[in-house]
Amino acid sequence: MSLFATVQTSCLIAFAVLLLLAAWQDWRTMQIADGISLGIAALFVPWALTGIAAGTFSLLDLALALACAAGMFGLGTLAFAAGAMGGGDVKLAAAASLFAGPGLMLDFVTVTALVGGLLGVANLAGAPIGRVASAGDGTVRLRRNLPYGPAIAAGGLWVALALALT
Repeated sequence: MSLFATVQTSCLIAFAVLLLLAAWQDWRTMQIADGISLGIAALFVPWALTGIAAGTFSLLDLALALACAAGMFGLGTLAFAAGAMGGGDVKLAAAASLFAGPGLMLDFVTVTALVGGLLGVANLAGAPIGRVASAGDGTVRLRRNLPYGPAIAAGGLWVALALALT
């Protein structure tokens, strides 16, 4: 295995670990630390640079990956403004989409949406997902917030696996 391949593989492993950390943190606290998303974005730099040096990634690929991340951040910002997504979820999705780029963006969004839908159905069925919404008078309502970090992490793990197998 070449040095470039070793660096890229190490970046993908670290990417996967950070995704799992984000999923766990969001599941437990309904928050995702900014450092996780920043770490994923920072990992993209050596991954992309070694890909460019090895000839497996081009400057056009880099520009398109940045455009995908910017687009994901823009759409996520709209979802945040509508109250449909948390700020940590938006940043995590944008950072993960750097690795997805245009070639794996559809896979990333599809897996994320499917897992998010399954979490939503489980939530409606009464699974203990997310924080319990209190009515203030001691009664408990349906859980109103859904941690979407695990769904984003599933989409990102799909991307990491796809990149590792290519």
